[in-house]
Amino acid sequence: MKLNIAVLPGDGIGPEIAAQGVEVMSAVCKKFGHEVRYEYALCGADAIDKVGDPFPEETYEICKGADAVLFSAVGDPKFDNDPTAKVRPEQGLLAMRKKLGLFANIRPVQTFKCLLHKSPLRADLVDGADFLCIRELTGGMYFGEKYQDNDKAYDTNMYTRPEIERILKVGFEYAMKRKKHLTLVDKANVLASSRLWRQIAQEMAPSYPEVQTDYMYVDNAAMRMIQEPKFFDVMVTENTFGDILTDEGSCISGSMGLLPSASTGESTPVFEPIHGSWPQAKGLNIANPLAQILSVAMLFEYFGCKAEGALIREAVDASLDANVRTPEIQMEGGVKYGTKEVGTWIVNYINN
Repeated sequence: MKLNIAVLPGDGIGPEIAAQGVEVMSAVCKKFGHEVRYEYALCGADAIDKVGDPFPEETYEICKGADAVLFSAVGDPKFDNDPTAKVRPEQGLLAMRKKLGLFANIRPVQTFKCLLHKSPLRADLVDGADFLCIRELTGGMYFGEKYQDNDKAYDTNMYTRPEIERILKVGFEYAMKRKKHLTLVDKANVLASSRLWRQIAQEMAPSYPEVQTDYMYVDNAAMRMIQEPKFFDVMVTENTFGDILTDEGSCISGSMGLLPSASTGESTPVFEPIHGSWPQAKGLNIANPLAQILSVAMLFEYFGCKAEGALIREAVDASLDANVRTPEIQMEGGVKYGTKEVGTWIVNYINN
């Protein structure tokens, strides 16, 4: 297989973890006889500083022409702390999703046996937790009509039937491959947009009679994820709710640095860690590369390369079992490995 991969390192710790993802991908391709070509492109604050656009047209063309995008992170405090900034790094991420038609964000939430003690929840609650959050990615308030002046501001949370139907179809299909349990998360008791989501889900559910379909308000879902995370199998929700709930879900595993994601839709798929750019850690070689590396596993699996993805997951599990871990997940008194060292250990495991 020949793979043409667009690599968007972005900001903060992005370039450091991107490098480890590329090294792992290269090692797997060499082992399994695949050809891979990388093309690097600008995005986020780095792109604003260099060309004034967080998602330049050249970057779009590179992504559109690739088989997949390996993306890392965007964000910089100099924009976060300036509410008057007209151009922001995150606009590049939203533009990439919109222009590539990436309407489905697949975020797995799972635990690792050797890291149960790192979860803020009791081990008996999280042990065995394994669910997917499928977040609608190109609609809702993030893309709706906006207005702001000194006295008033609003964001419009608008969804259309085709947008809702296509993301629910993704959710039902994933549920069929897993434990056949789908939970729609909404706020139908208050929001008209949520009532449309629930109406359409109820219309579609009979087409998937094997799937147990239930409905949960977002506030209840947030509570249930903490009280009983093993209740969920496939969770489907709109853009804003999904953004918040998946960050909450990352706490179940014990670190945001452990969870990958895939964004799919009409064009080139994007694979990325769910965490941000962590600018305070930039250049310190302390960022956890595992979410980026597991994103590479999801990339291979997307293209039907199950053995390749399985080998990466095996290598990650082995690194954790061997206590080859970055500081935020290392055991007390254990050696604190850096970003590069963890990546190198995993590459060596793959090569052996």
